[in-house]
Amino acid sequence: MKFQKMHGLGNDFVIIDAREEAINLSESEIVEIADRRRGVGCDTVVVIGPSDEADVHARFFNSDGSESGACGNGTRCIADIVMNGSDKESCTIAVNYGVLECRQVEGLLIEVDMGAPLGVQDMDLSYEGVSNPVAVDMGNPHLVFFVDNLEGINLEMLGSYFEHHEAFPARTNVEFVQVIDSANVRQKTWERGCGVTEACGSGASAVTVSALHRGLTGNKVAVELDGGILHMEIRESDGHVLMSGPVAYVFDGVLNTL
Repeated sequence: MKFQKMHGLGNDFVIIDAREEAINLSESEIVEIADRRRGVGCDTVVVIGPSDEADVHARFFNSDGSESGACGNGTRCIADIVMNGSDKESCTIAVNYGVLECRQVEGLLIEVDMGAPLGVQDMDLSYEGVSNPVAVDMGNPHLVFFVDNLEGINLEMLGSYFEHHEAFPARTNVEFVQVIDSANVRQKTWERGCGVTEACGSGASAVTVSALHRGLTGNKVAVELDGGILHMEIRESDGHVLMSGPVAYVFDGVLNTL
């Protein structure tokens, strides 16, 4: 089974192309592939398949074997594969909640239209010094906390606590955000089913939505993550979240031992 290893700002993926031959991975096989000591190692395993409504269909699997409904950085990586394979400057990718439009933009960046948020809600939750988050559904669930000092956050402890909070029976991603000014924020992410990641595209989308919802920023924001910067915009005409950033190829390989 051939695969490509890619990353978007350090958020890394094992991408398997199943457009010509169907591939069904078990939860244990996904965990094995994602294992950084005994497998290839990644935050997310991505399977690309054929689609009747888009250029490709994509499924995203967290490193614990569970499926995620959305993955912004993974979508950008897939878009780069599709466009490089067809000499196109745009493409469409079907995911569990709809079809995402992608295109190349200046500076070798890939832009994804993540769509409009499916829900935005202020939450009355608090624990160990953080409180009053915003819950945002970007095709997968996010809980966004705004803090004064991002470096003082115990990301592992707080992220795990809120991921498994009883308010989220299907668990949730958790973001902690420090607003620098009206056009710049810093973000740290605890991904559901993965833990700490260097970047999260759907998380940056949720953060951008939350910051505008709270009146903390405008509709264009640079989101600085541990792995680099994502450029975000909420399109005024329809509320869609546009995300652009770089992607990188790491290596190609073949899985032999599943």
